[in-house]
Amino acid sequence: MMTDDYSGQQFFFDMASRLRDLEEKHSLLKDRILLIGETLIREREKSFSEIQEFKKELIILKEENAKMRDFIQKIAEHLSTTAKKSDFEILQRQLDIIRK
Repeated sequence: MMTDDYSGQQFFFDMASRLRDLEEKHSLLKDRILLIGETLIREREKSFSEIQEFKKELIILKEENAKMRDFIQKIAEHLSTTAKKSDFEILQRQLDIIRK
């Protein structure tokens, strides 16, 4: 009968020990999940911030690109209205002929 009591106590002791182990594992998992969640939130905020910076830089680059395109267009228009060197040479020859 004493062995039955001892084995019954041992059983409950083992069950209590297993329950504590499970509770400890549960607590560790909970802490890890919280840590992973916090890390995920920080990384998300960091990524969002970087994306916002990229968007701002892209807008600036687009504006600069448009300004350069306009500037090149104006230069091209100005060059098309100016005379070429060969045109000046022809005029020079004609003036030389008239002067003689």
